[in-house]
Amino acid sequence: MTPRYFPAVDPTAVSAWLDELATRSPRPLVFALLPEAEKARVGDLQSGCCERGLDLLGAIFPTLLTEQGFTTSGVTLVSIENSSGHFLVPDLAVQPAYAAERIAWAVGQARGADGHPGPRQLFLVFDSMLPSIASILVKLFNRLKHDFTYAGVNAGSETFQPMPCLFDNQRLLGNGAIGIILDSETQIAVQHGYPVSKSTMRATSTAGNRIDKIDGQPAMAVYQQVIAAEFGIRLTTDNFYDYAVHYPFGLVGSLEILVRIPVAFNEDGSIFCVGEVPANSMLRLLKAPALENSSCVHTVLQQLGPCADAPLLTFYCAGRRLHFGDEASKELRELQTNSGASAIHGALSLGEISTNGDIGIPEFHNAALVCLR
Repeated sequence: MTPRYFPAVDPTAVSAWLDELATRSPRPLVFALLPEAEKARVGDLQSGCCERGLDLLGAIFPTLLTEQGFTTSGVTLVSIENSSGHFLVPDLAVQPAYAAERIAWAVGQARGADGHPGPRQLFLVFDSMLPSIASILVKLFNRLKHDFTYAGVNAGSETFQPMPCLFDNQRLLGNGAIGIILDSETQIAVQHGYPVSKSTMRATSTAGNRIDKIDGQPAMAVYQQVIAAEFGIRLTTDNFYDYAVHYPFGLVGSLEILVRIPVAFNEDGSIFCVGEVPANSMLRLLKAPALENSSCVHTVLQQLGPCADAPLLTFYCAGRRLHFGDEASKELRELQTNSGASAIHGALSLGEISTNGDIGIPEFHNAALVCLR
């Protein structure tokens, strides 16, 4: 897996890179990351890969990340030599069980008799506008069991407005998912490193990613009470967007806390989050750490193992970037320096996926770092 960033979607430079890939046997999969500002260039990538007989999968993200920091121009192209199957599934804005069935069918078609023994990994890229990704992941695990470990990210616009954001050689669509089957040689790490508050609440009424009531009261009223009591913050509708990303909800699971960042609210007091919040689930309020107190990079590198002189494909949560601000680039520099990676390329993501290490079930996160090598 080798990522390369092109500062502009320059036909000459990109064509030369694609020409070189086309000489390889077997030909690698081209995985393209485009920033939203370059979405009009999807057709150029499709025609370039089709002309050379190269398989293409791609996604549109808010911005890209490079060794120079975050950028809204150019394209990152990843040659994936160790994929034993891949797919793009449309029309997943249906009941989670049906969506999972469609993905599981695509997995079966993609892997076939691939001749790759041993454990495999399923890397998924969802359209962030799908309302039930966490539930889809649970249903998918029920179908595929421990055939795979799972990881992935969400693509789309940081405005959370619908936008076709997934593509292959022929199609550009929304409400779908990309899947890439990787062998066990690819190392993947997913971490957020957010500490947990003491207060426990119950989401007594929810609908997908909307929390209507907490402990039987309007969600916003309880959020305001707890953030004041725990952290001394006087939260109002006017300053909601200044504080919410720094004080997300923690969805209490049996083994860990999953971050759910509030991104919007209604006049009725309901709150929208990135990611589902099941009815009657337990919540805790989290305080995003200061960078100097974060152990996230250290934990990621423990999980990845040696990275010296290898490039890292990295996805960085948009909510995490909003929290850290200018220090987000500093965290990425710390990641490259401490890992010894030859380069770091990737994109800003809108939700992340990992595998629970104890029971093997896929989980949906916010505020995480996802690294592949």
